[in-house]
Amino acid sequence: MSHEHLTRVLAQTVEELSEPRSLKGLFHQHRDGDPIPSGKVLEEIIDLSRAILFPGYYGKSSVNTNTIKFHIGVNVERLYKLLSVQILAGLCFSDCDKQEDEHVMDSLRQSAEDLAMKLIAKLPEIRQTLSTDVIAAFNGDPAADSYAEIISCYPVIKALTNYRVAHELYKLNVPLIPRMMTEMAHSETGIDIHPEATIGQYFTIDHGTGVVIGATCIIGNNVKLYQGVTLGAKSFPLDENGNPIKGIPRHPILEDNVIVYANATVLGRITIGDSCIIGANVWVTEDMEPQTKKYKKN
Repeated sequence: MSHEHLTRVLAQTVEELSEPRSLKGLFHQHRDGDPIPSGKVLEEIIDLSRAILFPGYYGKSSVNTNTIKFHIGVNVERLYKLLSVQILAGLCFSDCDKQEDEHVMDSLRQSAEDLAMKLIAKLPEIRQTLSTDVIAAFNGDPAADSYAEIISCYPVIKALTNYRVAHELYKLNVPLIPRMMTEMAHSETGIDIHPEATIGQYFTIDHGTGVVIGATCIIGNNVKLYQGVTLGAKSFPLDENGNPIKGIPRHPILEDNVIVYANATVLGRITIGDSCIIGANVWVTEDMEPQTKKYKKN
C-alpha cells in the first residue's frame, strides 16, 4: 500500500467517524473542567472507601490502634475531595446544556460538595450494615475460618461495599456514578447489583459469580443467594409508541430469611414470602407464601 493511498484511507475513515449522523447518541461534548466521571478516579474512590470501612484489610496494612484515626482522617479527606469533583462531573454530564452559565456552575459545585459530605456522613452507617453482611457470609459458609478471611477474600463483600456506597449516592440523586461503581464490582466479582435495589442487613451471596439483582428489587434481612441466581424482570410494558415504560416496579420482592439456591431464576414483581426456600435451577414467576419451598423434582 502506497503512502498516498494510506493517507486517503485514513482521511476518509476520520471523515466518516466524525459525521454527526454517525455520532448521534454516542458523543458527549466535553467542556473544560466538566468531563464525564473518570473510571480511574472512581477506582481510587472505591479503594479509599474500602480502606475506610475495613481499615487494615484494604489500603495501608500498617494501620494500628495508635494510627487508625490518622489513617482514616487522611482517607476521608481525600475521599471527600475526589468525590466532590466526580459528583460535579456527573451533575454536569446530566445537565450539560446549562454549563455556560457561571451562576449555574457555582450552584452545581456547591451541590457536589454538599452531596459528597452527605455520603461521608453515611459511612458509619454503611460500615455497620456491612458488618452484618460479613457475619452472614461467615455463618453461611462452613469453609470460612474467620471474619478476616471473609473481608479479605470473599467477592460478596467487595461487591456489597461498592453497592452500599453506590446505593447511598443513588438515594442522593447523584447521576451516573452509582451505576459506574456497581458495574466496576460486576467486572471485578461477577456479581451484578443495580444501585437502585434495596437490600437489608445480614445479606450474603455464596460464591457469587453470575448473580443478577435488578433495579427495583427489594430484599429483606437475612437473605442468602447462591451463584447464578437472577432476580430479574419478566417483561417490559410498552407505551403507545412501542417504547419501554421506565421507572415501574418490575423485579421481585424477597422478604426476610429467604434462601435462593444456585441458578434459580425469579422474575417479575412477585413476592417471595418470609422464610421461603427456592431450589437450584428453578424458574419462579408467581408469588410464594411464607415458609414454602419450591424445587425441581428429579
